[in-house]
Amino acid sequence: MYEEEGNFFDQAILDYKEGSNRLEKGLPEVTKSYFDFTESCFQDGSIDAKQKQLIALGISIYAQDEYCIMYHTKGAVEHGATEKEMMETIAVSAALGGGAAFSQGVTLAMETFDHYHEVKH
Repeated sequence: MYEEEGNFFDQAILDYKEGSNRLEKGLPEVTKSYFDFTESCFQDGSIDAKQKQLIALGISIYAQDEYCIMYHTKGAVEHGATEKEMMETIAVSAALGGGAAFSQGVTLAMETFDHYHEVKH
């Protein structure tokens, strides 16, 4: 079961990258501009990269964007987010997004965290 879940998370992120590559072929200027912009937004500044990934995760949970939930959870783990920080991010998102945000957080976000946390360690 765990192996299937791992494949699901990795496959979802690969699907996103493949879709981005397809758009880049048709609209290279738009895609490059978008990725340059978002890359710039996630650089360390007054707010560090981990905190920015957690902010993006909270917004993704609120917006019910499953690809972004997985992508930003992975980014948060890669920048050292702890389980407690993930839980607090989910709680804040659920405070604004209610049960739908809560359910996405306690299932998809935490399952993604567990997968990438295990891979990292």
